[in-house]
This record gives sequence, structure tokens and C-alpha cells, in this order.
Amino acid sequence: MILVTGGTGQLARALADAAGGGALRVVGRPDFDFDRPETLRATLDATAPALVVNAAAYTAVDKAESEPDVAYRANRDGPAIIAAWCADHGARLIHISTDYVFDGSKGVPYVEDDATSPTGIYGASKRAGEEAVLASRAQAVILRTSWVYAPFGKNFVLTMLNAARKTDRLRVVADQRGCPTAAADLAAAILALADRWNGSDGGLYHAAGSGETTWHGLAEAVFARAERHGLRRPTVEPIATADYPTPARRPADSRLDCGRLARRFGIVLPNWEASVARTVDAALA
Repeated sequence: MILVTGGTGQLARALADAAGGGALRVVGRPDFDFDRPETLRATLDATAPALVVNAAAYTAVDKAESEPDVAYRANRDGPAIIAAWCADHGARLIHISTDYVFDGSKGVPYVEDDATSPTGIYGASKRAGEEAVLASRAQAVILRTSWVYAPFGKNFVLTMLNAARKTDRLRVVADQRGCPTAAADLAAAILALADRWNGSDGGLYHAAGSGETTWHGLAEAVFARAERHGLRRPTVEPIATADYPTPARRPADSRLDCGRLARRFGIVLPNWEASVARTVDAALA
């Protein structure tokens, strides 16, 4: 049985949809709560999964700057408990991490062995979670992903669609580069990995949508597709990061090289543009 953490989060929901009611159980608050560590082992003991997919995390990038303790409980301490349980019970673990473990200064896509240098509490707490999982005796794969979106939940694609209903002009950052990733595509990759991975060759892998763009480019792709559904297309003004200050500093270029995942497991996520189109169609259906 596969246990997925993350409750109603977009990746957990996408995994449940992709599994189609198979041998997969999703857990979340209040039964599985990183702020109540005693619930973690209790849930794991009660379900006794053969594989855990840890899709739960504290992802409020800016809020993390003022809530570091909460971020570290969810992104470091919780994964450490899960990994220790998996090690004790011979269960496999797929732990989801982020491109924000990098500072974005490399200039070309990051590979798994590149040095990490998070620019904020969110990225630092996620990196600490990676280290905790890697230090455990668990058979574990860590999947770093980026810019995740879905036709539900809270994400950039839905934010843009909602904004377009309210205004005819938007300002979107155009000097941050990354690899948008559909939750549905990531879920399919995780389930494929679950089938192909026997517990050896664990460690770090990158799993993101193929191709790259900026937040501005992503917004334009969203609106181009939404226009087919009759949504008025706003003017999208490209701006610099400096023009949109936030509490947390984002990496300027967090593109991920996903070649290791393709070579080892034959898993390649679809092109981000095609996936954005499908997501917008689903959101506006």
C-alpha cells in the first residue's frame, strides 16, 4: 500500500486521481500533522505502508521568513520522523523537495550534485529535510521539482486566471527562469517511479516539466489558452524582480536538469506548454 501525505494539497490530490482508487491512501490534517509530531508515527503504524510519498510541506515562501520554526517542523523535522519510520520498517520513501534549495546563480540548469545555497527560510528548511532523509537508513528517493500547478488548489496558473477576471492589465516578473510542472505530470512520474524503483539507486533526482520559461512567459501561455474559453486576455507587462519586492528572495534561475531521472528510470515529464494548456482547459471546463 502507498501512503501519500499532503491531505488536500495539489500533488496529493493529483496522486489520488492518477491512482484511480487503487492501493493508495492520502492522509493529512488533523490525523497527520507536522505540528503534532505524535500523529506521524501513529498514522504510519496504523497504515503500515510499503511506500510513503511525502508530498506534505510548508510552502508559504514569504510567510516562512516570519515563521521559521513552523517551516522547519514541516520541512525538516517531519520528514526526519517519516524517514526514520521507513528505515525501521523496511518501507520505501519518495520525498518531494524543491528547486528553491538553489540560489539561482549558476546560469545553466542545475544537476543533482550541484552545491545548494538557499536564499530564504523555505529553501533552507527544505534542504534540511533533504539532509535528514539522506542521513537516515531509509531506502529513499528525493525528487526536486519546481513551479507546481494544477486546476485546483493554490498556484500561479489559477492566480493568473482569477486576476484576469478582475483586471485588464497585470505586471508579472520576467527575469526569473524555471521549469513549470503540472501536478498531474509529477504524479504520473511518481507512480511510474514507484513501479520501477526496487529500493536501490536512491538519492537525489530532479523531476520537473520539460522546457523552461519565466513567470511572465508562463502567464502569457495561460492567457493564450484561456482566450479559447472566452476569457478576456489582459495585457501582461514584464517587470524585474526588483519591481516586485517580497519578504523572501527567489532564485533568479532555478532550472532543473532532469537527465538523471530519465537515464535511470526512463521517466521524462511532458513539455510544460502542453501541460499548461491541459490544466487551463480543466480549470475553465
